[in-house]
Amino acid sequence: MTSPSSSNPGRPPIHMIDAEADRLTELALAREEALPQVCGLLLREINRASIHTARTIPDDIVVMGSIVTFSDETTGAVRTVQLVYPGDADISAGRISILTPVGAGLIGLRKGQSIRWPDRDGDIRTLSIVDVATPAPTP
Repeated sequence: MTSPSSSNPGRPPIHMIDAEADRLTELALAREEALPQVCGLLLREINRASIHTARTIPDDIVVMGSIVTFSDETTGAVRTVQLVYPGDADISAGRISILTPVGAGLIGLRKGQSIRWPDRDGDIRTLSIVDVATPAPTP
């Protein structure tokens, strides 16, 4: 079997939860006209992901709700954000939407991986995952 990243230089293997992949596909298709670039990027990532159940996905994978510390290798900046759905996004509180270039680039990566990814201006950046924490579900 060929690794999904072998045909995508700069794009490491990624993993997603089945229910999240379905919900993100629906979201990206619904918002594709308004946000064609980021929705197209997100759909390509979903299509190349290895799919797991919520019980079997490794705990060092960035999933929705994860708190992710990553570095931008271009600027040296290190940021910690929580990856959320658009309605929960609040950049001042550190919650970034999956429908941003950074959000779409982080989903499915694991601690220690890097990805070459476009920013809002289309410039290619290398994002490296420093740490991943997934908060416990709320009751």
